[in-house]
Amino acid sequence: MANVPELDDKERETLLSDRTDWELAREGKAITRTFQFGDFSEAWGFMSRVALLADAQDHHPEWFNVYAKVEITLTTHDAGTNGGLSHRDTKLARAIDNLLG
Repeated sequence: MANVPELDDKERETLLSDRTDWELAREGKAITRTFQFGDFSEAWGFMSRVALLADAQDHHPEWFNVYAKVEITLTTHDAGTNGGLSHRDTKLARAIDNLLG
């Protein structure tokens, strides 16, 4: 497993100012966002589109789904010494946000 550089403080601040719907989690080692849809079918369709993005980027989210709610957590498990935020998370968060227009 390759070691991926973690975001520094300035890069982390930029990520959060650019992606205002995402919040820091896991003591700054991850970001998370909750999405609410009209029904299960909409939520599942969104998850399918995210899955395609994630596969294309070879960077997969941690997620949880109940009916019309989807919670996504992004972290890079091979960043730093014990995982953390990386440019991979920034790129995938942006792509996920772009799905919603």
